[in-house]
Amino acid sequence: MLRALACTILILAGSTTRAECECLWQGSFSEVQAGADLVVSGAVISARGNSIDLSVDRLLRGRAHRDNLRVWLKTGDYCRPEPGLFPIGSQWLMALHRIERDVPGGFNPHTPNVSYGRVGDYSLSSCGGYWLEQSGDWITGNLVNAPRWVRDPVMTPVLVDLVADYVDGKIDVQVLLQASREDPAMRELMLDTREFLRGDLE
Repeated sequence: MLRALACTILILAGSTTRAECECLWQGSFSEVQAGADLVVSGAVISARGNSIDLSVDRLLRGRAHRDNLRVWLKTGDYCRPEPGLFPIGSQWLMALHRIERDVPGGFNPHTPNVSYGRVGDYSLSSCGGYWLEQSGDWITGNLVNAPRWVRDPVMTPVLVDLVADYVDGKIDVQVLLQASREDPAMRELMLDTREFLRGDLE
């Protein structure tokens, strides 16, 4: 995508720490997901070069024409996350951009597994909260109102169902923010109570 290519130097005021990529921060997941072509959750089933294959478990928005998606990551100066962040078997919720065109120098026949990516595949930007880590039904990461460039902020895990409702426009960002700030002990008590009541009703 053009946004991934249009990189500028990011200078953090009062700090010598450099951002992971020379691009402007575009926001937390709650802000960037609307501009993505596809929002999905799934598991990494294979990796090769700077790409991973994601087995789609749930489609939150957009149309996936295949059950397994090829997602292209960091190589050269592309503003994308490092492939090593996504080991085989790990689960993620991702906001992806579809690769619509070839770019000059984007493919080297001598290294076919390291490239910009094929037309029809997807790329993952590192210039915002474009990916969230998933564990079962829960997600964590730069979901909403989190500090720039912080990939694992302190937060209460949030249900994937709640994130899906946000993506679908059924709830607003304040509900998402409140859920990410809930007291974990209180949330566990509520979940245990629901499980107990379900058991009594069955």
